[in-house]
Amino acid sequence: QVQLVESGGGSVEAGGSLRLSCDASGATDSTVCMGWFRQIPGEEREGVATINSDGRTSYADSGKGRFTISRDNAKNTLYLRLNSLEPEDTGIYYCVASVFLSGDYCYAKHLPSQFEYWGQGIQVTVSS
Repeated sequence: QVQLVESGGGSVEAGGSLRLSCDASGATDSTVCMGWFRQIPGEEREGVATINSDGRTSYADSGKGRFTISRDNAKNTLYLRLNSLEPEDTGIYYCVASVFLSGDYCYAKHLPSQFEYWGQGIQVTVSS
C-alpha cells in the first residue's frame, strides 16, 4: 500500500505561482509512476503531469510550459510547480501513483482509473 498526502495548495491571483507537494509513505519503492491529476468544477478529472522512476516527465497540454513536475526520491516527495496560473486552473489537485505504469507507459493522458493510489486532494483557487 502507498499513502499520499498533498500540501501547498491555496489561493492566488492570476499570474501567480504555487508549489504543491505530495509526501508518499508505505511501499514507495514500488511506485514506478507518479503524477498529478486535477478536477476542475464541471469537468471530468484529468491528468496534469507524470514522472517515471527514471525521471522522465510527461505533461498534458493544459500545463505545458507553465507547470513543472519533479520528485525527490530521498524524501519520497513529489512536487508540482504551477506558474502563470489562470482562473481556469482552479480546482482540486490530486497526487497519484502507480506500481504498474513503468517506463513509457507513465504519461499524463492516462485515465484516472489507471492509477491505483490517490491522495485526498488539495484545493487550488486562482482569482482574476
